[in-house]
Amino acid sequence: MNPPSLKKPIISIIDEDYLIPHLNRRRRVAALLPYDYHTSGKTYPVLYLHDGQNLFDDHAPFGNWGVDKQLAMLAEKGIEVIVIAIDHGGKERIAEYLPYDNPKFTEKKGEQYLQFMMEDLKPHVDKNFRVKTDREFTGIGGSSMGGLISLYAGFHHNHVFGNMMIFSPSIWISEQVFKQATHFNPSGFTKIYLYSGGQESHSLKPSMDFLGAILKNREQKTGQIDIMESHNPEGTHQEYFWGQEFPKALSWLYSN
Repeated sequence: MNPPSLKKPIISIIDEDYLIPHLNRRRRVAALLPYDYHTSGKTYPVLYLHDGQNLFDDHAPFGNWGVDKQLAMLAEKGIEVIVIAIDHGGKERIAEYLPYDNPKFTEKKGEQYLQFMMEDLKPHVDKNFRVKTDREFTGIGGSSMGGLISLYAGFHHNHVFGNMMIFSPSIWISEQVFKQATHFNPSGFTKIYLYSGGQESHSLKPSMDFLGAILKNREQKTGQIDIMESHNPEGTHQEYFWGQEFPKALSWLYSN
């Protein structure tokens, strides 16, 4: 059990059946708000995370990140961020998080999913919650396929997202990731946190090193990128390890 002093976030369900008109589907979207949100009067940075079922649900089939508990501990240190958790689409998850053509998959719907975020969800959050709306206070993140769509979003919608939390992304999907990184010209100062585990696929660490090297080159050329690379030799492709990395990444992304 958590000590009673921990400042647990308020879990506010925005909608159990939030309509995604671009995909004609519905799902739960939740906001994890700072413990004193209703009395503080403050505005907060915001982080959009995918795979909402795996972030704080105690009965998630593959475990969860424990984001609610991690946010409580971070609040004790004065780090407060609103997290918007978007549930994945179950059997449609891969298609919705897929932004590139790949012969192994029959369809890609990543662009439609991001259109929903840009045109519907973010305006709703900006209007109904006290978030800092500027890109420097707005982040996107996820793991595996959620990490891939977050990386793509950070490249293609950099005018919106100034912070990227990228855990174990499925960059094997397409070499387009590296081409886009090579030409990445950020709209403003951008922070990118890259994490991989040593017990994941054999190709992940070399691919992440290559991606990091490309982005460091862009950092030198543009002066507008800050990159943090993190690697856990014992990390497997599991929620537990992404949850362990979450507070480190959040602290780094949203520190001055």
